[in-house]
Amino acid sequence: MSEAQKPGGIRLRLPATSANLGPGFDAVAVALDVYLELKAEPSGEFSIAATGRDAERCARIDDNLILEAYKKILHDHGRPIVPLAIRMVNGIPLGMGCGSSAAGRLAAIALASHFGQLGWQDDRILEEAYALEGHPDNVAACWLGGFVTAVSEGKRVYTARSDPPEEWRAIIALPAEPLSTSQARAMLPASYPLSEVVANLQSVAMLSLAFAQGRGDLLRLAMMDRIHQPYREPSCSLLSPLLSLVGSHGILGVALSGAGPAVLVVVGRESEVQSASEVINRETSGHTRSDLMPGRFAKMGASQLIEFE
Repeated sequence: MSEAQKPGGIRLRLPATSANLGPGFDAVAVALDVYLELKAEPSGEFSIAATGRDAERCARIDDNLILEAYKKILHDHGRPIVPLAIRMVNGIPLGMGCGSSAAGRLAAIALASHFGQLGWQDDRILEEAYALEGHPDNVAACWLGGFVTAVSEGKRVYTARSDPPEEWRAIIALPAEPLSTSQARAMLPASYPLSEVVANLQSVAMLSLAFAQGRGDLLRLAMMDRIHQPYREPSCSLLSPLLSLVGSHGILGVALSGAGPAVLVVVGRESEVQSASEVINRETSGHTRSDLMPGRFAKMGASQLIEFE
């Protein structure tokens, strides 16, 4: 590739995501206004300068999720591996169920598409991300923004999205220790009673309409789950005390964020965030908790936030 043909730099902003939202196991997710931000440009060798959450881990060159996926994609598609100088600001907690792996893998795919001149559009990017992530919900919400439902058929990913209600707010309660998705999945049973499956189908059907129509009065029922949360609760100590808060202090619904151990709390409006945060702090004071991360739901996804240089 000649110097004239080499692509220039690229800037990416990839939002955190909260998946499942209770009953929507591997099917629904919503984007949050917390971001993995990076700027990459061609270089003589790979380098990462990282700040923000888990900066030391993000700056590793060896065993780096983004770099390993980036190099593998280029290799698999017969493209030269272009070394990159990356500057990164990470706001997404790692290993907490906030979509850090989905954001990292989408970053790798976007970088490979750009610097490998693959020219992939949204559908192909989501297919590649689904193949790497193993489930389509987080990657769809991260790439498209908003509240997203995702269905896979073979390699294909089909999505539908809506903008979350403007007035709703999110609070993520973060425990001190992470939990890997593989560990969380190992806690689940191989089969379920029909009554539990039916209950989840009812809730997740209500969940999609509650987000699309801004029906906060439905979230208490719409975010109830019998498929994964009861089995993960022993390793997600913040869940039980926060579930008891639904219906008070402006709290509309509570669920594990993704596979946990972080917990998503949906609050009805901005003016109720402080009161909700205070009661969350009080109810979890006896548990090992790291942080509260209040914010908004993000309407824009990474696909709308790319800048080329």
